[in-house]
Amino acid sequence: QVQLVESGGGLVQPGGSLRLSCTASGTIYWINDMAWYRQAPGNQRELVASITTGYAASVKGRFTISRDNAKNTVYLQMNSLKPEDTAVYYCAANVRTSYARTSDYWGQGIQVTVSS
Repeated sequence: QVQLVESGGGLVQPGGSLRLSCTASGTIYWINDMAWYRQAPGNQRELVASITTGYAASVKGRFTISRDNAKNTVYLQMNSLKPEDTAVYYCAANVRTSYARTSDYWGQGIQVTVSS
């Protein structure tokens, strides 16, 4: 089993910055991909950024995803935040837990609120 724990959310003013972190732990053979999704009230969950596939158009140039393989951790640096970035942000990982088994895992979600 694999657990993902997110941190770094909170309240920030428009134009401000936040950095989210997500650390994976458990039975990990290799992490194929890590990503961030978000879900605002009334909206579907959407991909924000992925290590392997890049960025949503709405965040490109403002957000940066990075990964520390030694720590099994992915970061999301969010700059020039807008009120429309307000959402619950979820970390996701595609993890190989044995030679023959790969599964997707999700964090519990963390609130990001952009408001003056």
